[in-house]
Amino acid sequence: MNQARARRRAGWLGLLLALGVLAATAACGRLPARAAPSPSPPASAPAVADRVTLVGHAGPVSAAAEAHDLARVRAEGNAALFERHLAVLAENGDNRLLRGNTARLLVDGPATFAAMKAAIAAAKHRILVEFYIVEDEGVAAEVAELLKAKASAGVSVALMYDSVGSMGTERAFFDKLRDDGVAVCAFNPVNPLERPGHWGLLQRNHRKMLAVDSDVAFTGGINLSNVYAEGSFGSARRKRPPEDADRQGWRDTQVALHGPVVTALATVFRESWERQGCKGELPTAPAPRVPAPGQRVVKLVAGDPANGINPTYTALLHAINASQRSVQLTMAYFAPGSELIDALCAAARRGVAVSLVLPGRSDVTMVLHAARSRYAQLLEAGVQIHEMSHAVMHAKTAVIDGVFSSVGSSNLDWRSIVGNNEMDVIVLGDDFGEQMQALFSRDLATSTPIEARRWAQRGLGQRLLEGLARVIEPLL
Repeated sequence: MNQARARRRAGWLGLLLALGVLAATAACGRLPARAAPSPSPPASAPAVADRVTLVGHAGPVSAAAEAHDLARVRAEGNAALFERHLAVLAENGDNRLLRGNTARLLVDGPATFAAMKAAIAAAKHRILVEFYIVEDEGVAAEVAELLKAKASAGVSVALMYDSVGSMGTERAFFDKLRDDGVAVCAFNPVNPLERPGHWGLLQRNHRKMLAVDSDVAFTGGINLSNVYAEGSFGSARRKRPPEDADRQGWRDTQVALHGPVVTALATVFRESWERQGCKGELPTAPAPRVPAPGQRVVKLVAGDPANGINPTYTALLHAINASQRSVQLTMAYFAPGSELIDALCAAARRGVAVSLVLPGRSDVTMVLHAARSRYAQLLEAGVQIHEMSHAVMHAKTAVIDGVFSSVGSSNLDWRSIVGNNEMDVIVLGDDFGEQMQALFSRDLATSTPIEARRWAQRGLGQRLLEGLARVIEPLL
Protein backbone atom coordinates (compact mmCIF):
# COMPACT_ATOMS: atom_id res chain seq x y z
CA MET A 1 0.00 0.00 0.00
CA ASN A 2 1.59 3.36 -0.98
CA GLN A 3 1.74 6.22 1.52
CA ALA A 4 -1.03 8.25 -0.14
CA ARG A 5 -3.37 5.27 -0.03
CA ALA A 6 -2.46 4.61 3.59
CA ARG A 7 -3.18 8.22 4.56
CA ARG A 8 -6.57 8.20 2.81
CA ARG A 9 -7.61 4.98 4.52
CA ALA A 10 -6.32 6.13 7.91
CA GLY A 11 -8.28 9.36 7.60
CA TRP A 12 -11.51 7.58 6.82
CA LEU A 13 -11.00 5.01 9.54
CA GLY A 14 -10.36 7.80 12.02
CA LEU A 15 -13.64 9.43 11.04
CA LEU A 16 -15.47 6.12 11.40
CA LEU A 17 -13.94 5.55 14.83
CA ALA A 18 -15.19 8.97 15.90
CA LEU A 19 -18.66 8.10 14.67
CA GLY A 20 -18.34 4.79 16.46
CA VAL A 21 -17.68 6.59 19.73
CA LEU A 22 -20.94 8.48 19.26
CA ALA A 23 -22.67 5.13 18.82
CA ALA A 24 -20.91 3.54 21.81
CA THR A 25 -24.02 3.16 23.89
CA ALA A 26 -25.80 1.22 21.17
CA ALA A 27 -22.71 -0.86 20.43
CA CYS A 28 -22.19 -1.80 24.05
CA GLY A 29 -25.79 -2.89 24.20
CA ARG A 30 -24.93 -5.57 21.69
CA LEU A 31 -21.99 -7.03 23.59
CA PRO A 32 -22.45 -10.76 24.21
CA ALA A 33 -23.81 -12.01 27.48
CA ARG A 34 -21.80 -14.67 29.27
CA ALA A 35 -22.19 -17.96 27.47
CA ALA A 36 -23.21 -21.02 29.42
CA PRO A 37 -20.32 -23.40 30.22
CA SER A 38 -19.87 -26.21 27.76
CA PRO A 39 -21.55 -29.35 29.01
CA SER A 40 -19.53 -32.52 29.43
CA PRO A 41 -19.70 -34.54 26.23
CA PRO A 42 -21.19 -38.01 26.27
CA ALA A 43 -18.81 -40.90 26.78
CA SER A 44 -19.91 -43.11 23.91
CA ALA A 45 -19.29 -42.48 20.20
CA PRO A 46 -22.80 -43.51 19.04
CA ALA A 47 -24.41 -40.93 21.32
CA VAL A 48 -22.34 -38.21 19.67
CA ALA A 49 -23.03 -39.48 16.16
CA ASP A 50 -26.75 -39.45 16.86
CA ARG A 51 -26.58 -35.69 17.46
CA VAL A 52 -24.60 -34.61 14.38
CA THR A 53 -25.63 -34.53 10.75
CA LEU A 54 -23.06 -35.02 8.01
CA VAL A 55 -23.98 -33.30 4.76
CA GLY A 56 -22.56 -33.98 1.33
CA HIS A 57 -23.08 -32.26 -2.01
CA ALA A 58 -26.54 -33.81 -2.38
CA GLY A 59 -27.63 -33.25 1.23
CA PRO A 60 -27.53 -35.37 4.41
CA VAL A 61 -25.86 -38.73 3.95
CA SER A 62 -27.00 -42.13 5.18
CA ALA A 63 -26.30 -43.32 8.70
CA ALA A 64 -23.84 -45.86 7.34
CA ALA A 65 -21.89 -43.24 5.37
CA GLU A 66 -21.92 -40.93 8.40
CA ALA A 67 -20.57 -43.66 10.68
CA HIS A 68 -17.87 -44.50 8.12
CA ASP A 69 -16.74 -40.89 7.82
CA LEU A 70 -16.58 -40.32 11.57
CA ALA A 71 -14.66 -43.59 12.00
CA ARG A 72 -12.07 -42.41 9.48
CA VAL A 73 -11.50 -39.19 11.42
CA ARG A 74 -11.21 -41.13 14.70
CA ALA A 75 -8.61 -43.37 13.07
CA GLU A 76 -6.35 -40.38 12.40
CA GLY A 77 -5.51 -40.38 16.13
CA ASN A 78 -6.68 -38.69 19.32
CA ALA A 79 -10.10 -40.31 18.89
CA ALA A 80 -11.24 -39.41 22.42
CA LEU A 81 -10.39 -35.72 21.93
CA PHE A 82 -12.12 -35.71 18.56
CA GLU A 83 -15.23 -37.18 20.18
CA ARG A 84 -15.09 -34.57 22.93
CA HIS A 85 -14.96 -31.60 20.56
CA LEU A 86 -17.49 -33.11 18.20
CA ALA A 87 -19.83 -33.45 21.18
CA VAL A 88 -19.24 -29.85 22.25
CA LEU A 89 -20.11 -28.61 18.76
CA ALA A 90 -23.25 -30.72 18.71
CA GLU A 91 -24.30 -29.71 22.22
CA ASN A 92 -24.10 -26.04 21.30
CA GLY A 93 -26.10 -26.30 18.10
CA ASP A 94 -23.25 -26.63 15.59
CA ASN A 95 -24.38 -30.09 14.55
CA ARG A 96 -24.54 -29.71 10.76
CA LEU A 97 -21.12 -30.67 9.38
CA LEU A 98 -19.87 -31.01 5.82
CA ARG A 99 -18.19 -34.26 4.81
CA GLY A 100 -16.00 -35.30 1.90
CA ASN A 101 -13.75 -32.23 1.76
CA THR A 102 -10.06 -31.50 1.42
CA ALA A 103 -8.36 -28.62 3.25
CA ARG A 104 -4.87 -27.35 2.43
CA LEU A 105 -3.07 -24.64 4.38
CA LEU A 106 -1.63 -21.73 2.43
CA VAL A 107 0.92 -19.63 4.30
CA ASP A 108 1.33 -15.95 3.36
CA GLY A 109 0.51 -14.09 0.17
CA PRO A 110 2.75 -15.59 -2.52
CA ALA A 111 1.47 -19.15 -2.04
CA THR A 112 -2.12 -17.97 -1.67
CA PHE A 113 -2.17 -15.75 -4.74
CA ALA A 114 -0.48 -18.42 -6.85
CA ALA A 115 -3.15 -20.94 -5.88
CA MET A 116 -6.02 -18.46 -6.37
CA LYS A 117 -4.77 -17.36 -9.78
CA ALA A 118 -4.44 -20.96 -10.91
CA ALA A 119 -8.00 -21.67 -9.79
CA ILE A 120 -9.33 -18.58 -11.60
CA ALA A 121 -7.50 -19.58 -14.77
CA ALA A 122 -9.18 -23.01 -14.66
CA ALA A 123 -12.72 -21.63 -14.10
CA LYS A 124 -15.39 -22.85 -16.52
CA HIS A 125 -18.69 -21.50 -15.19
CA ARG A 126 -18.62 -19.17 -12.19
CA ILE A 127 -16.24 -17.13 -10.02
CA LEU A 128 -17.39 -15.49 -6.77
CA VAL A 129 -15.05 -13.02 -5.06
CA GLU A 130 -15.61 -11.36 -1.67
CA PHE A 131 -12.91 -9.35 0.14
CA TYR A 132 -12.79 -6.61 2.74
CA ILE A 133 -9.92 -4.87 0.93
CA VAL A 134 -9.59 -4.85 -2.84
CA GLU A 135 -6.68 -2.81 -4.16
CA ASP A 136 -5.81 -1.77 -7.70
CA GLU A 137 -2.08 -2.40 -7.76
CA GLY A 138 0.46 -5.21 -7.71
CA VAL A 139 -0.72 -8.78 -7.15
CA ALA A 140 -4.28 -7.58 -6.52
CA ALA A 141 -4.33 -5.90 -9.93
CA GLU A 142 -3.04 -9.13 -11.47
CA VAL A 143 -6.03 -10.98 -10.02
CA ALA A 144 -8.33 -8.28 -11.40
CA GLU A 145 -6.89 -8.76 -14.89
CA LEU A 146 -7.55 -12.50 -14.66
CA LEU A 147 -11.14 -11.85 -13.57
CA LYS A 148 -11.71 -9.52 -16.52
CA ALA A 149 -10.24 -12.06 -18.93
CA LYS A 150 -12.53 -14.78 -17.58
CA ALA A 151 -15.58 -12.51 -17.84
CA SER A 152 -14.66 -11.76 -21.44
CA ALA A 153 -14.47 -15.53 -22.07
CA GLY A 154 -18.06 -16.01 -20.88
CA VAL A 155 -17.46 -17.06 -17.26
CA SER A 156 -19.84 -15.41 -14.76
CA VAL A 157 -17.74 -13.28 -12.38
CA ALA A 158 -19.12 -11.45 -9.33
CA LEU A 159 -17.07 -9.32 -6.94
CA MET A 160 -18.20 -7.89 -3.59
CA TYR A 161 -15.89 -5.52 -1.70
CA ASP A 162 -16.32 -3.55 1.50
CA SER A 163 -16.74 0.15 0.87
CA VAL A 164 -14.74 1.12 3.96
CA GLY A 165 -12.01 -1.51 3.70
CA SER A 166 -11.47 -0.58 0.03
CA MET A 167 -11.69 3.16 0.62
CA GLY A 168 -8.20 3.71 -0.76
CA THR A 169 -9.07 2.22 -4.15
CA GLU A 170 -10.30 4.58 -6.84
CA ARG A 171 -13.85 4.09 -8.13
CA ALA A 172 -12.47 4.03 -11.66
CA PHE A 173 -10.89 0.66 -10.92
CA PHE A 174 -14.27 -0.89 -10.08
CA ASP A 175 -15.95 0.90 -12.98
CA LYS A 176 -13.42 -0.66 -15.36
CA LEU A 177 -14.18 -4.11 -13.95
CA ARG A 178 -17.89 -3.52 -14.61
CA ASP A 179 -17.17 -2.32 -18.13
CA ASP A 180 -15.28 -5.55 -18.75
CA GLY A 181 -18.17 -7.75 -17.66
CA VAL A 182 -17.57 -8.29 -13.94
CA ALA A 183 -20.60 -7.79 -11.67
CA VAL A 184 -19.32 -5.51 -8.89
CA CYS A 185 -21.03 -4.57 -5.64
CA ALA A 186 -19.92 -2.40 -2.70
CA PHE A 187 -21.06 -3.73 0.68
CA ASN A 188 -22.94 -1.09 2.70
CA PRO A 189 -21.76 1.90 0.66
CA VAL A 190 -20.43 4.80 2.71
CA ASN A 191 -22.65 7.13 0.69
CA PRO A 192 -26.25 6.30 1.73
CA LEU A 193 -27.53 7.56 -1.65
CA GLU A 194 -25.42 5.11 -3.65
CA ARG A 195 -27.77 2.16 -3.02
CA PRO A 196 -30.68 3.36 -0.88
CA GLY A 197 -31.82 0.90 1.74
CA HIS A 198 -28.40 -0.73 2.04
CA TRP A 199 -26.37 1.39 4.41
CA GLY A 200 -24.88 0.52 7.77
CA LEU A 201 -21.75 2.42 8.68
CA LEU A 202 -20.78 0.22 11.61
CA GLN A 203 -21.47 -3.12 9.91
CA ARG A 204 -18.62 -4.08 7.63
CA ASN A 205 -18.01 -7.10 5.41
CA HIS A 206 -14.72 -8.48 6.71
CA ARG A 207 -14.91 -11.77 4.78
CA LYS A 208 -12.17 -12.98 2.45
CA MET A 209 -13.45 -15.58 0.01
CA LEU A 210 -12.96 -16.85 -3.52
CA ALA A 211 -15.11 -19.69 -4.92
CA VAL A 212 -14.52 -21.12 -8.39
CA ASP A 213 -17.26 -23.23 -9.99
CA SER A 214 -18.31 -25.81 -7.36
CA ASP A 215 -14.83 -27.24 -7.06
CA VAL A 216 -12.42 -25.02 -5.13
CA ALA A 217 -12.70 -22.17 -2.65
CA PHE A 218 -10.36 -20.12 -0.49
CA THR A 219 -10.92 -18.33 2.78
CA GLY A 220 -8.77 -16.94 5.58
CA GLY A 221 -7.22 -13.62 6.53
CA ILE A 222 -5.65 -12.52 3.24
CA ASN A 223 -7.10 -9.56 1.34
CA LEU A 224 -6.60 -8.61 -2.31
CA SER A 225 -3.80 -6.31 -1.25
CA ASN A 226 -0.23 -5.75 -2.38
CA VAL A 227 1.04 -5.97 1.21
CA TYR A 228 0.97 -9.72 0.55
CA ALA A 229 3.34 -9.53 -2.41
CA GLU A 230 6.09 -11.01 -0.23
CA GLY A 231 6.09 -13.73 2.40
CA SER A 232 6.87 -13.23 6.08
CA PHE A 233 9.54 -15.89 6.61
CA GLY A 234 13.20 -15.59 5.72
CA SER A 235 16.20 -13.55 6.83
CA ALA A 236 15.39 -10.71 4.44
CA ARG A 237 12.42 -9.77 6.60
CA ARG A 238 14.67 -9.09 9.58
CA LYS A 239 17.01 -6.76 7.68
CA ARG A 240 14.37 -4.17 6.91
CA PRO A 241 13.48 -1.26 9.20
CA PRO A 242 10.35 -1.75 11.36
CA GLU A 243 8.57 1.20 9.79
CA ASP A 244 8.84 -0.38 6.32
CA ALA A 245 5.69 -2.47 6.86
CA ASP A 246 4.74 -2.77 3.19
CA ARG A 247 7.99 -4.51 2.28
CA GLN A 248 8.38 -6.65 5.36
CA GLY A 249 5.71 -9.11 4.37
CA TRP A 250 2.51 -9.87 6.23
CA ARG A 251 2.16 -13.16 8.09
CA ASP A 252 -1.23 -14.60 7.22
CA THR A 253 -3.02 -17.89 6.66
CA GLN A 254 -5.50 -18.99 4.03
CA VAL A 255 -7.03 -22.42 3.39
CA ALA A 256 -7.80 -23.99 0.02
CA LEU A 257 -10.93 -26.14 0.11
CA HIS A 258 -12.45 -28.76 -2.19
CA GLY A 259 -15.72 -30.59 -1.71
CA PRO A 260 -19.23 -29.72 -0.50
CA VAL A 261 -17.89 -26.81 1.56
CA VAL A 262 -17.34 -24.94 -1.74
CA THR A 263 -21.07 -24.98 -2.48
CA ALA A 264 -21.79 -23.89 1.09
CA LEU A 265 -19.44 -20.91 0.71
CA ALA A 266 -21.08 -19.98 -2.59
CA THR A 267 -24.51 -20.13 -0.94
CA VAL A 268 -23.40 -17.68 1.76
CA PHE A 269 -22.08 -15.37 -0.96
CA ARG A 270 -25.38 -15.54 -2.86
CA GLU A 271 -27.37 -14.73 0.30
CA SER A 272 -25.19 -11.69 1.01
CA TRP A 273 -25.35 -10.53 -2.63
CA GLU A 274 -29.14 -10.70 -2.68
CA ARG A 275 -29.54 -9.14 0.76
CA GLN A 276 -27.40 -6.20 -0.33
CA GLY A 277 -29.50 -5.64 -3.44
CA CYS A 278 -26.46 -6.06 -5.70
CA LYS A 279 -27.01 -5.74 -9.45
CA GLY A 280 -26.37 -8.79 -11.58
CA GLU A 281 -28.01 -12.19 -11.40
CA LEU A 282 -25.81 -15.00 -10.15
CA PRO A 283 -25.93 -18.26 -12.11
CA THR A 284 -26.99 -21.53 -10.56
CA ALA A 285 -24.26 -23.70 -9.12
CA PRO A 286 -22.60 -26.01 -11.65
CA ALA A 287 -22.19 -29.67 -10.78
CA PRO A 288 -18.89 -30.39 -9.02
CA ARG A 289 -16.29 -32.33 -10.94
CA VAL A 290 -15.73 -34.53 -7.87
CA PRO A 291 -18.61 -34.45 -5.33
CA ALA A 292 -16.55 -35.74 -2.37
CA PRO A 293 -12.80 -35.43 -3.05
CA GLY A 294 -11.54 -35.99 0.50
CA GLN A 295 -12.32 -37.06 4.06
CA ARG A 296 -12.15 -33.78 5.95
CA VAL A 297 -15.16 -33.02 8.13
CA VAL A 298 -15.68 -29.27 8.09
CA LYS A 299 -17.98 -26.75 9.74
CA LEU A 300 -18.55 -23.56 7.75
CA VAL A 301 -19.12 -20.59 10.07
CA ALA A 302 -20.56 -17.41 8.56
CA GLY A 303 -20.87 -14.55 11.02
CA ASP A 304 -23.49 -11.85 10.39
CA PRO A 305 -24.45 -9.27 13.06
CA ALA A 306 -28.09 -9.63 12.01
CA ASN A 307 -27.95 -13.14 13.44
CA GLY A 308 -26.32 -12.18 16.74
CA ILE A 309 -22.88 -12.93 18.13
CA ASN A 310 -20.34 -14.29 15.67
CA PRO A 311 -20.64 -18.09 15.95
CA THR A 312 -16.89 -18.47 15.47
CA TYR A 313 -16.39 -16.67 18.78
CA THR A 314 -18.84 -18.89 20.63
CA ALA A 315 -17.42 -22.06 19.04
CA LEU A 316 -13.90 -21.06 20.11
CA LEU A 317 -15.08 -20.18 23.60
CA HIS A 318 -16.75 -23.56 24.05
CA ALA A 319 -13.75 -25.40 22.60
CA ILE A 320 -11.39 -23.60 24.98
CA ASN A 321 -13.68 -24.45 27.90
CA ALA A 322 -13.59 -28.10 26.78
CA SER A 323 -9.83 -28.23 26.10
CA GLN A 324 -7.76 -30.88 27.84
CA ARG A 325 -4.26 -30.69 26.33
CA SER A 326 -3.52 -27.55 24.35
CA VAL A 327 -4.86 -24.24 23.08
CA GLN A 328 -2.83 -22.46 20.39
CA LEU A 329 -4.11 -19.14 19.04
CA THR A 330 -2.51 -16.99 16.35
CA MET A 331 -4.46 -13.75 16.29
CA ALA A 332 -3.97 -10.45 14.49
CA TYR A 333 -6.30 -8.37 16.67
CA PHE A 334 -6.80 -9.64 20.19
CA ALA A 335 -9.19 -7.61 22.33
CA PRO A 336 -11.96 -10.09 23.17
CA GLY A 337 -13.17 -8.88 26.55
CA SER A 338 -13.12 -10.66 29.88
CA GLU A 339 -15.11 -13.78 29.03
CA LEU A 340 -12.59 -15.32 26.65
CA ILE A 341 -9.64 -14.10 28.73
CA ASP A 342 -11.13 -15.89 31.74
CA ALA A 343 -11.58 -19.05 29.67
CA LEU A 344 -7.93 -19.01 28.60
CA CYS A 345 -6.78 -18.45 32.19
CA ALA A 346 -9.02 -21.22 33.50
CA ALA A 347 -7.68 -23.64 30.89
CA ALA A 348 -4.07 -22.82 31.81
CA ARG A 349 -4.78 -23.25 35.53
CA ARG A 350 -6.22 -26.71 35.00
CA GLY A 351 -3.05 -27.80 33.21
CA VAL A 352 -3.82 -27.11 29.55
CA ALA A 353 -0.83 -25.76 27.59
CA VAL A 354 -2.19 -22.39 26.42
CA SER A 355 -0.02 -20.44 23.96
CA LEU A 356 -0.69 -17.25 22.01
CA VAL A 357 1.18 -15.72 19.07
CA LEU A 358 0.18 -12.06 18.86
CA PRO A 359 1.51 -9.05 16.96
CA GLY A 360 4.53 -7.18 18.24
CA ARG A 361 3.64 -4.44 15.74
CA SER A 362 0.32 -3.75 14.15
CA ASP A 363 -1.48 -1.58 11.63
CA VAL A 364 -4.08 -0.87 14.36
CA THR A 365 -2.02 0.29 17.32
CA MET A 366 -4.78 0.61 19.90
CA VAL A 367 -5.80 -3.04 19.45
CA LEU A 368 -2.21 -4.01 20.16
CA HIS A 369 -2.33 -2.04 23.42
CA ALA A 370 -5.72 -3.53 24.31
CA ALA A 371 -4.17 -6.99 23.97
CA ARG A 372 -1.21 -5.99 26.10
CA SER A 373 -3.55 -4.74 28.82
CA ARG A 374 -4.45 -8.42 29.38
CA TYR A 375 -0.90 -9.80 29.47
CA ALA A 376 -0.37 -9.58 33.23
CA GLN A 377 -3.55 -11.55 33.95
CA LEU A 378 -2.76 -14.15 31.31
CA LEU A 379 0.86 -14.58 32.36
CA GLU A 380 -0.09 -14.95 36.01
CA ALA A 381 -2.40 -17.83 35.06
CA GLY A 382 0.36 -19.59 33.13
CA VAL A 383 -0.57 -18.62 29.57
CA GLN A 384 2.47 -18.40 27.27
CA ILE A 385 2.50 -15.25 25.13
CA HIS A 386 4.75 -14.60 22.14
CA GLU A 387 4.90 -11.48 19.97
CA MET A 388 5.85 -11.48 16.29
CA SER A 389 7.68 -8.35 15.22
CA HIS A 390 9.61 -9.27 12.06
CA ALA A 391 6.38 -9.19 10.05
CA VAL A 392 2.85 -7.87 10.44
CA MET A 393 0.91 -10.70 12.11
CA HIS A 394 -2.50 -10.81 10.41
CA ALA A 395 -3.53 -14.48 10.73
CA LYS A 396 -6.67 -15.59 12.57
CA THR A 397 -6.23 -19.26 13.45
CA ALA A 398 -6.74 -21.62 16.35
CA VAL A 399 -5.91 -25.25 17.02
CA ILE A 400 -7.28 -26.84 20.19
CA ASP A 401 -6.25 -30.27 21.48
CA GLY A 402 -4.85 -30.96 18.01
CA VAL A 403 -8.30 -31.91 16.65
CA PHE A 404 -10.28 -28.64 16.49
CA SER A 405 -8.81 -26.19 13.97
CA SER A 406 -10.17 -22.83 12.84
CA VAL A 407 -9.00 -20.67 9.92
CA GLY A 408 -10.77 -17.59 8.65
CA SER A 409 -11.35 -13.85 8.82
CA SER A 410 -12.58 -13.53 12.43
CA ASN A 411 -10.37 -11.72 14.89
CA LEU A 412 -10.88 -11.87 18.62
CA ASP A 413 -12.00 -8.26 18.91
CA TRP A 414 -15.42 -6.68 19.30
CA ARG A 415 -15.74 -5.69 15.66
CA SER A 416 -15.46 -9.33 14.62
CA ILE A 417 -17.56 -10.57 17.51
CA VAL A 418 -20.58 -8.27 17.10
CA GLY A 419 -20.07 -5.87 14.17
CA ASN A 420 -18.69 -7.57 11.05
CA ASN A 421 -19.70 -10.14 8.50
CA GLU A 422 -17.04 -12.85 8.90
CA MET A 423 -16.16 -16.21 7.37
CA ASP A 424 -14.33 -19.12 9.01
CA VAL A 425 -14.01 -22.87 8.65
CA ILE A 426 -13.62 -25.33 11.50
CA VAL A 427 -11.77 -28.47 10.43
CA LEU A 428 -12.01 -31.52 12.68
CA GLY A 429 -9.44 -34.26 12.96
CA ASP A 430 -5.85 -35.00 13.87
CA ASP A 431 -4.30 -34.89 10.38
CA PHE A 432 -5.18 -31.26 9.69
CA GLY A 433 -4.55 -30.42 13.35
CA GLU A 434 -0.96 -31.65 13.01
CA GLN A 435 -0.43 -29.27 10.09
CA MET A 436 -1.84 -26.42 12.15
CA GLN A 437 0.38 -27.26 15.11
CA ALA A 438 3.45 -27.42 12.86
CA LEU A 439 2.64 -23.97 11.51
CA PHE A 440 2.12 -22.67 15.03
CA SER A 441 5.55 -24.03 16.04
CA ARG A 442 7.05 -22.25 13.05
CA ASP A 443 5.48 -18.99 14.18
CA LEU A 444 6.75 -19.53 17.73
CA ALA A 445 10.28 -19.94 16.43
CA THR A 446 10.17 -16.46 14.83
CA SER A 447 8.46 -14.72 17.77
CA THR A 448 9.67 -13.32 21.08
CA PRO A 449 8.36 -14.74 24.37
CA ILE A 450 6.91 -12.30 26.90
CA GLU A 451 8.39 -12.99 30.31
CA ALA A 452 6.25 -12.16 33.34
CA ARG A 453 9.08 -10.57 35.34
CA ARG A 454 10.19 -8.29 32.54
CA TRP A 455 6.61 -7.42 31.62
CA ALA A 456 5.99 -6.26 35.18
CA GLN A 457 8.79 -3.70 34.71
CA ARG A 458 7.22 -1.96 31.68
CA GLY A 459 7.01 1.81 31.85
CA LEU A 460 4.21 4.17 32.83
CA GLY A 461 3.64 5.29 29.25
CA GLN A 462 2.91 1.75 28.14
CA ARG A 463 0.56 1.22 31.09
CA LEU A 464 -1.35 4.40 30.26
CA LEU A 465 -1.80 3.31 26.66
CA GLU A 466 -3.06 -0.07 27.86
CA GLY A 467 -5.57 1.61 30.17
CA LEU A 468 -6.90 3.83 27.39
CA ALA A 469 -7.16 0.87 25.01
CA ARG A 470 -9.06 -1.15 27.60
CA VAL A 471 -11.62 1.67 27.95
CA ILE A 472 -12.32 1.81 24.22
CA GLU A 473 -11.93 -1.95 23.69
CA PRO A 474 -15.63 -2.43 22.73
CA LEU A 475 -15.12 -0.06 19.81
CA LEU A 476 -12.04 -1.78 18.40
